[in-house]
Amino acid sequence: MQRRQLIARAALTACALLATAGAQAQAPDWKKIRIGVEGAYPPFSEVGADGKLKGFEIDLANALCAEMKAECTLVQQDFDGLIPALQSRKIDAAIASISITDERKKVIAFSNPYYNTPARFTAKADAKFDFSPAGLKGKKIAVQRATIHEKFATETFKQSEIVRYATQDQAFLDLKSGRVDLTLADLVASDLGFLKTPSGKGFAFVGPSYTDVKYFGTGSGVGLRKADEKTLGKKFNDAIAAVRANGTFKKLNDKYFEYDISAK
Repeated sequence: MQRRQLIARAALTACALLATAGAQAQAPDWKKIRIGVEGAYPPFSEVGADGKLKGFEIDLANALCAEMKAECTLVQQDFDGLIPALQSRKIDAAIASISITDERKKVIAFSNPYYNTPARFTAKADAKFDFSPAGLKGKKIAVQRATIHEKFATETFKQSEIVRYATQDQAFLDLKSGRVDLTLADLVASDLGFLKTPSGKGFAFVGPSYTDVKYFGTGSGVGLRKADEKTLGKKFNDAIAAVRANGTFKKLNDKYFEYDISAK
């Protein structure tokens, strides 16, 4: 009997230790955070000539980490791999112009939005298009894979040929070479990442701005695991509010853009 009691006590102790360890695993102090970034989406995120990451979201990530007093590691990852990396716990957060949409909210959580800009088509400056689904029938539309722009183009322009790329820069290259007729992307990424570069000479925005919340969401936010929304999510929300209040966000905005991109 005494032996059984000792075994039972040992089992309870082991369970308690496992429960404690589990609780600790589920509630980290977030002093160290792995942040997924794309590194191929200028001016938000890119790799400079020195091999180092740079851009608006890189600077913003560092500013948020400073506010949270956290040691952050930026992990470069293809855009379409960011959500899987979050789910598999390879990263803890993602700062990569991830639009907050209802579809994505079924899978991951988000911080409050930090910027919001519309989508636009880019094409040759002298091109003439009818931007109805029938008007773009047979046209080749370049989009980046796993983006809101891919989903919108696929569901809206069903008679067009949707050509998908790993990065938006690849889409711009094929637009310039004439392999596609148009590309649909974020206004800022197209403006500063292509139109205002030497490669963008002879090209321009065409057609309307697209802001349908169903596809384009309510702005871009920090992507998070749902289990971390109340802990890490709160830290990011507080940090976003702080950089807005102390002027850091505006300084970064003005460093990269000629207009206000902040989410209202």
